[in-house]
Amino acid sequence: MSKDFDCRFFASEKPCKFKLDCPIDSSCPKYASMGKRILIIKLAAIGDVLRTTPILPVLKERYPLSYITWITDGSSLPVLEDNPFVDRLLFVTLENTLRLQVEKFDLLICLDKDATATSLAAMVKADVKLGFALSGTGHIYSLNKEANHLLRLGVSDKLKFRQNTKTYQQLIFEAIGFTENYGEYIITLPDKYNTYARNHLSNFGIDPGKLLIGLNTGAGKRFATKRWEIQSFVELADKLQRDLNAQILLLGGPEEVERNQEIASGTTSNVIDSGCHHSLKEFMGLINQCHLIVTGDTLALHLSIALRKCIVTFFGSTCYQEIDLYGRGKSLVAHVECSPCYKGNCDTMICMKKISANDVFHACREVLANHTIAV
Repeated sequence: MSKDFDCRFFASEKPCKFKLDCPIDSSCPKYASMGKRILIIKLAAIGDVLRTTPILPVLKERYPLSYITWITDGSSLPVLEDNPFVDRLLFVTLENTLRLQVEKFDLLICLDKDATATSLAAMVKADVKLGFALSGTGHIYSLNKEANHLLRLGVSDKLKFRQNTKTYQQLIFEAIGFTENYGEYIITLPDKYNTYARNHLSNFGIDPGKLLIGLNTGAGKRFATKRWEIQSFVELADKLQRDLNAQILLLGGPEEVERNQEIASGTTSNVIDSGCHHSLKEFMGLINQCHLIVTGDTLALHLSIALRKCIVTFFGSTCYQEIDLYGRGKSLVAHVECSPCYKGNCDTMICMKKISANDVFHACREVLANHTIAV
């Protein structure tokens, strides 16, 4: 067999999915060339991986005969699994790193600016490389001139915080020289996770025919500054249930166990704590049952965008202009002198305190009315 044999179905060490007696050449009736071999390097964070997926349809439109490999961090696998535009999904291991150093690609796109991703981008063999790589001096550099602006954005607070008006998608499209308009996030959620969520919520007596609003109360480990005040969630939950007759679902991960318990116990309304033990896809299933999601700038925001939910979100320490809600939501921004700051912790939390429960309530009512969801 030629070392250039490129059937997209060939499994090398075992029969392919067609279980044919493989002739190991292009005479097989199921042979299909990989065409243009493309490698995308985007490892983390999960939300950033999701908002990078709009490049996929454009790549497939530009190169209809292509084979796209995406290598990512293990934590991001669930949001890329079953993606119809990704032909091969890998996560970072020694084995996969070695494999990619041997393989040859026509096009490499690296949209991460961390040492692991950019080191891999520097080592992989590809005819064309776009995005970022690591230099011999240990510094990240642009692989193409179009990526210079995005590199500068990361090292200049003035440029990122005060001058930039572009969304993340606009920035990455420009960085790799795409002139097309970007589209939606691309994600596939198998129906079994929606079934899981419906069954889980039915145990709490949730009425699927009645307005359900999900309150995502956390913000992960890195940015405590993205967390809205507990008392604000309490006030909002009571107001949404009293004035909009909404069912209220508390959402969160392992770090929100105590936080959600405190919110639930502080309300006068019948708030449902959905639990904080769900897998990422089960969590997505729960989000998908809600008519509206209220969340800070965190993973739940990007999952909600990907699932095309109505959203109300609030920003203090991070840049609101980089997030596109695709016309399905409203962003509340704390315009205080010190924000955005991208600090992990803050003694005053003045930005989050400036956004009131009443502000968020009115935003919820506006979004629901604009999308003809009965309230």
